[in-house]
Amino acid sequence: MKNKLQLITYIDRLSGGGVANLDALLNGPLAGLFGTVHLLPFFDPYDGADAGFDPKDHTIVDPRLGTWDDVRRLSKSHDIMADLIVNHVSAEGAAFQDFVEKGDASDHAEMFLSYASVFPQGATEQELMAIYRPRPGLPFTYITLKDGTKRLIWTTFTANQIDIDVHSAKGAAYLERILDTFAASGVTTIRLDAAGYAIKKPGTSCFMIPETYDFLEALSNKAKARNMEVLVEIHSYYQDQIAIAQQVDRVYDFALPPLLLHALFTGDANPLANWLEVSPRNALTVLDTHDGIGVIDVGAASDGRPGLLEPDAIDQLVKTMHERTGGTSLKATGAAASNLDLYQVNSTYFDALGRRDQDYLIARAVQFFAPGIPQIYYVGLLGAQNDMDLLARTNVGRDINRHYFAEGEVVDAMNSPMVAALIDLIRFRNDHPAFDGSFSLEQPEASKLVLSWKSETASATLSVDFAALQANIHHTANGVEGAFVIAPTAPDRRSSAAHPE
Repeated sequence: MKNKLQLITYIDRLSGGGVANLDALLNGPLAGLFGTVHLLPFFDPYDGADAGFDPKDHTIVDPRLGTWDDVRRLSKSHDIMADLIVNHVSAEGAAFQDFVEKGDASDHAEMFLSYASVFPQGATEQELMAIYRPRPGLPFTYITLKDGTKRLIWTTFTANQIDIDVHSAKGAAYLERILDTFAASGVTTIRLDAAGYAIKKPGTSCFMIPETYDFLEALSNKAKARNMEVLVEIHSYYQDQIAIAQQVDRVYDFALPPLLLHALFTGDANPLANWLEVSPRNALTVLDTHDGIGVIDVGAASDGRPGLLEPDAIDQLVKTMHERTGGTSLKATGAAASNLDLYQVNSTYFDALGRRDQDYLIARAVQFFAPGIPQIYYVGLLGAQNDMDLLARTNVGRDINRHYFAEGEVVDAMNSPMVAALIDLIRFRNDHPAFDGSFSLEQPEASKLVLSWKSETASATLSVDFAALQANIHHTANGVEGAFVIAPTAPDRRSSAAHPE
């Protein structure tokens, strides 16, 4: 994986069209900014009930977006990451529909998990209550087969997303078929989506249990045998992330976004500093994603082990986000707007900070200097605001942060002083040789952090004062020194801001 900024995006919501349009954008106005592009689900269909995370066929590019040839063409200029949706398949897919039609006589019957297959002797109330689910209620949906038989099917997320038995012959073959398709189509990294829920075992939480770790290791080895790296997506207690990071190529640093918000809101950098001392070095750092801003990642464990933030601090963090957005995030979070992920605040990161350019640029600078490889969401790249019109049309909470950019809107956004300065930071992070060296952290005061990278011939240091909301960068390369202040930049000064004399 290249040590350069990554872009994560829906194909149609950024480019206004298909893969070819995105290719033109990445090699045109956005040329040189990204080493890897994570294409959010582009399978058939890409616009289902869960924005592509419920495809009917995981091995087919939705024809409205293009073909695998288009993906291969894009892979010539950018490394490609794609989602392997591990836990479930669409209820509308051919395999499940065959099961509905034929019941146990279906060739695919063994592929789908049910209450009975996991609890053949039945389950106690205690066993059912132990199941972890990030959404209200139990993870089961009643279905009626063609012959009138009723079944209680395991559905971790929604009734349209049917959990599969990954250990069954059909389930394993299904996952390997996707891996083969990806490997043949220029995909170099796979993200294992919802992987923490893949293994169900009676008497456990059915989430991140020891058998889950074994499964992830085995699946990762299959991907590596096809020359693909593996990124695991897990929202959970921070120690789980540290443990998973030791077994796979990459994990997300989901704790960074709320800890940065806490530091910027309060001036207290201690929790952030504590995390940066122990955070996985093989992480992808993020501030925003296609989902909400998670708080579970900094909270306490279910067994009472303390989190990275105290409960009162988390409550205040969420309250401040809602205040900074003028209440718009509250309309898209929790039980509002058909929202299902109760542990996330739905908002753009820019709005969560109250649309304060300086705060936003400081947050991005810290992200780019934190251990790992930075990934930026397309909405965050362009400093977009909460899309209340889209939220009103769909009543889907996460759509507040999933804006559709019209033609010309991308270039207009790039010309704003804040986005111009952000692009400067991206180019600096991509080009400076210090980031191929080693990371160190200092905390001279409770409100201040100094993040440094140093190689044999170069160094780069970010100094941040969270109380004063000020930051600057000093750097050297081959004996040449430079420095600049983190601040919005006039478009006509962009090149000089990133690489000052």
